[in-house]
Amino acid sequence: MTDRPILDVSGLTTKFHTQDGIVHAVNDVSFSLNPGEFLGVVGESGSGKSVTMMSLLRLIPMPPGEITDGTAMFDDQDLLSINGDELRKVRGGKIGFIFQDPMTSLNPVFTVGRQIEESLRLHKDMNSKEARARSTELLTMVGIPDADQRVTNFPHELSGGMRQRVMIAIALACSPKVIIADEPTTALDVTVQAQIIEIVRDLREKLDTAVIWITHDLGVIAGLADRVLVMYGGQIVEEAPVRDLYGRPEHPYTQGLLQSLPRLDQRGQELHSIEGQPPTMHVAPTGCSFAPRCPFVHERCIKEVPKLTEAAPEHRVACWWDTHKGEARNGG
Repeated sequence: MTDRPILDVSGLTTKFHTQDGIVHAVNDVSFSLNPGEFLGVVGESGSGKSVTMMSLLRLIPMPPGEITDGTAMFDDQDLLSINGDELRKVRGGKIGFIFQDPMTSLNPVFTVGRQIEESLRLHKDMNSKEARARSTELLTMVGIPDADQRVTNFPHELSGGMRQRVMIAIALACSPKVIIADEPTTALDVTVQAQIIEIVRDLREKLDTAVIWITHDLGVIAGLADRVLVMYGGQIVEEAPVRDLYGRPEHPYTQGLLQSLPRLDQRGQELHSIEGQPPTMHVAPTGCSFAPRCPFVHERCIKEVPKLTEAAPEHRVACWWDTHKGEARNGG
């Protein structure tokens, strides 16, 4: 890895204008991604994980969505301000996106081969024969047998696991520098989940592609990620190397998530649950979004939004309370 990030996001803020008011989906999110790095992004449903990553490629519907602030530097370009033509060169060509549900993401009226070939013709200027050969090669690479025949299949003729493999093939078609995977194993059974994870892990090592893996399951990324972002209420509340996050979580929300995971060495013990409800995103944060559910909450948490600050080398947390020392952090 080099010292210079391949993707550097600063102050990303995304809102949705609805009949019920403004939804503050992503609030001042900043992070970086290094070349070849595997970055896990975790948090419960509605925490802003997917909207954050879709905002980077301006894939959210606008309106009702609106990116109101921030920059996302990639290849010396700000993805949030470049024109449509330049952005289309990045989408699929330099940054691949694996969506959560392949049945709704794949076009049902085109063969899977044609859908892979479309990206190759657009970004690699291949002719029909070259694109078909590359499509077959990609399907073989992601573990689809009889790839030369499968390229002629329509999405409905494939199983859920095979459709997700096709989505991975499309994302990899142009040898992108970054792949964003939005909970790609959610709708699959456990055996197929493991196969998809193994495919992505192997391809990342072979191609040295940086990966952002979005999930609500901390267990999935334990053996995958180099570094983890934990999101809650549209904000990053903790960022750390994967071993540090699991070995010494700093934020009460991260601690609650890890305590809720079943463990083989703690049989017979009840699983921990985080009391309370997720925050309503119709209200702009004026304090820590986790405060209403936090066992360590104090006055500053309610009045002031905590910023990410260093708790240890390469380990940042947005919390006014040091749970390990049992005292206020940063003079709070």
